[in-house]
Amino acid sequence: MIRSSPPRTPLAGGALIALGAIAGTGVGLFSPLGPTRGFLIGLGLGVTISIAMWLRDLRR
Repeated sequence: MIRSSPPRTPLAGGALIALGAIAGTGVGLFSPLGPTRGFLIGLGLGVTISIAMWLRDLRR
């Protein structure tokens, strides 16, 4: 009997993008950068981490 491996579930990074944007806005409210820059920085970090997770998942 041949055993097949269970189907792999890909990692999801969409939550990291959303959390980065929300956290960036929250930090930006209390910093001299402002909420818009905080949002963009948080969004960029979330996208970067999500892409890194996606690339790591491709290698598995």
